[in-house]
Amino acid sequence: MVSHDIAPSREMLAEAIAGELARQGARQVDIEALVDVIKAVIDRPAEPSEGRRPEELNATNDD
Repeated sequence: MVSHDIAPSREMLAEAIAGELARQGARQVDIEALVDVIKAVIDRPAEPSEGRRPEELNATNDD
């Protein structure tokens, strides 16, 4: 199985945030702190979902 990391880099996030804040005229914003929070959310493992996993399924799935 090939894994592809599609999460944006810190630099990409910082550039996007800085651009948007500049567009809005925001001043004295800690962009690195915002990047840290956003990266933490993006990199957090997904919560387990309800239902059955593929390895738990059988041919009938009657129960």
